[in-house]
Amino acid sequence: MKRVIKSIGIAGAGTMGQGIAQVFAQADFIVFLFDLKQEVLDKAALQIEKSLKKLQDLGKIDAPELLNIKNRISYTTEIKDLKVDLIIEAIIEKLEPKVSLFKNLMEINGENCIYASNTSSIPITQIAAQLVYPNQFIGIHFFNPAHIMKLVEIIKGAKTDNNIVETVVEVIKTIKKSPVIAADSPGFIVNRVARLFYVESLKALEEGIADFETMDKIMESSGFKMGPFRLMDLIGVDTNYAVTESQYQLFNNEARFKPNRIQKQKVDAGLHGKKTKEGFYKYE
Repeated sequence: MKRVIKSIGIAGAGTMGQGIAQVFAQADFIVFLFDLKQEVLDKAALQIEKSLKKLQDLGKIDAPELLNIKNRISYTTEIKDLKVDLIIEAIIEKLEPKVSLFKNLMEINGENCIYASNTSSIPITQIAAQLVYPNQFIGIHFFNPAHIMKLVEIIKGAKTDNNIVETVVEVIKTIKKSPVIAADSPGFIVNRVARLFYVESLKALEEGIADFETMDKIMESSGFKMGPFRLMDLIGVDTNYAVTESQYQLFNNEARFKPNRIQKQKVDAGLHGKKTKEGFYKYE
């Protein structure tokens, strides 16, 4: 039997977490957005309000609807508040913190909850293998910006219950996104293909074939909405690098996925893109 989902918990209030929270609140779900840092939650609240105000200015929602959407989101630094029907994790792209988080969440919610990771590259089975309810665990991978991008990858782990998959697919359709079932492989579909979009562009930059602005202009004039460097800045240079590093390791250091030193330098310098006002580009 498919489950009834009314409340959503989002763990991690960064760029992805806040976008996912907004999407569900717009679709009439009760949302709890959790982060360990209050300042991150405050920033998320401001960004969500800014995004909703833009929708209002475009005539897509009115003032009462904007207020209702805002009121459906609760912000908390207490993990115990995430007692919900569906939890989506959107924290750092590393295995150990994700496993630790889900162990805590499963103690709070038990088996009457669906647990999902927004991981970009870590196999769902690898996370679930260390958890007490692997049958309740699934991948729900949104794309940045989550409140705009329609595609959502649904990844079934080796032990994920089929009813969980069916429920999640219906939930994703409810929020007016387009779900696609992906095999549980490093990078799934999109990041496995897109990784080379970034890595080869960085190699070309390193070899002096062209500067990053030129490469972005070429890709955008060829039909891409954003070139690789502009897109890395939007996603977060640090997040993009973490996914590349993870995928490189999961593919046993296959050369075509090797992280690039230029991107590593940006990460080390704290130049993470739009969220830090500078990455490959500078932002006001």
